[in-house]
Amino acid sequence: MHTIHLSDPQATEAFGALLADRVRPGDVITLEGTLGAGKTSVARGVLAALGLAGEAPSPSFAIVQPYEPPEVRFPVLHVDLYRIDDPAEIEELALDDARYDSLLLVEWPERAGPDYWPDALRLSLTIEPDGTRSLTVGVPEAWRSRWPT
Repeated sequence: MHTIHLSDPQATEAFGALLADRVRPGDVITLEGTLGAGKTSVARGVLAALGLAGEAPSPSFAIVQPYEPPEVRFPVLHVDLYRIDDPAEIEELALDDARYDSLLLVEWPERAGPDYWPDALRLSLTIEPDGTRSLTVGVPEAWRSRWPT
């Protein structure tokens, strides 16, 4: 596990932008943390660095927000599982099929269960007492050659 200190929302988005240089279709990045911890900020940084103009909305109500070329370099699904009550509902989203040609950015992955994406780059954000963020990174074997950022 690696821990990174993020001083403000801009640093959180900048970290996401660094990740964009290392992602490829088929990857899964999971984003854990409480409400307001910065999960969507990391995703916005990735999406902006992949070419998205403007701010990416949080997919809280849509659950899955797709992005396709030419607005981004390759297909990306920004997923928010917060409103999922039963892990069986995730199957209906066809996320495993999308992995063949898309990057999955998954907020609230714990709703799917602990081993749903065992090969995912796992990002866990916490809010520190001073308002900054700590980011703990779990790096799976598939990411070892691409880490650190």
